[in-house]
Amino acid sequence: MTRKTTLALAAVLALAACGHSPPTRYFSLDAVPSRAPLATAGAAPRAMPAVQLGAVRVPAALDRPEVVAQDAAHRLSVREDDHWGAPLGQMMRRALAQDLLARLPPGAFVLPDAPAPDGTRGIVVTVLDLRASHDGRLTLEGSWTLTAGQPAKAVSMQDIALSEPLSSDDSAAIADALSRVIGQLADRIALSLAQQR
Repeated sequence: MTRKTTLALAAVLALAACGHSPPTRYFSLDAVPSRAPLATAGAAPRAMPAVQLGAVRVPAALDRPEVVAQDAAHRLSVREDDHWGAPLGQMMRRALAQDLLARLPPGAFVLPDAPAPDGTRGIVVTVLDLRASHDGRLTLEGSWTLTAGQPAKAVSMQDIALSEPLSSDDSAAIADALSRVIGQLADRIALSLAQQR
């Protein structure tokens, strides 16, 4: 290798070392304790019909690896260095399943993708909008649907508009607020199911 080639290679390596990007941060969603009376509290001996969480559908603009913040002016801020640990819809489904498992009576919740007994009803959550805005709140709008039968048909649907304060505009604060919003959703679903049994 000539001296000129060696110097050129050293310069390229030096430039590459100086130009490295910050490390990617990964975020998850966590189960949260219930803020409402649990569906198990004061439960009558009659068993609650089993339910299984089928899907959590998230708009394509938000269901991406990067954490996205959206403001009221229809601007999306895609955070290239902040990623979800898995597809957002899947992570929301897992967190909601954990929350429902903690809120419903034993045997009333069938884990997602597990074999379900005959007569198990389904839950589908559809997210219309998920906005982590600069006014200090995270808001989720959409609906949840209870299905029954084969083929599955909707037996009830409830619109949702839930929000939680953001402690900052950092991606960790967005993940924390979204976990709390999903906990609110689990409270509502559990209460509704308890009233229907």
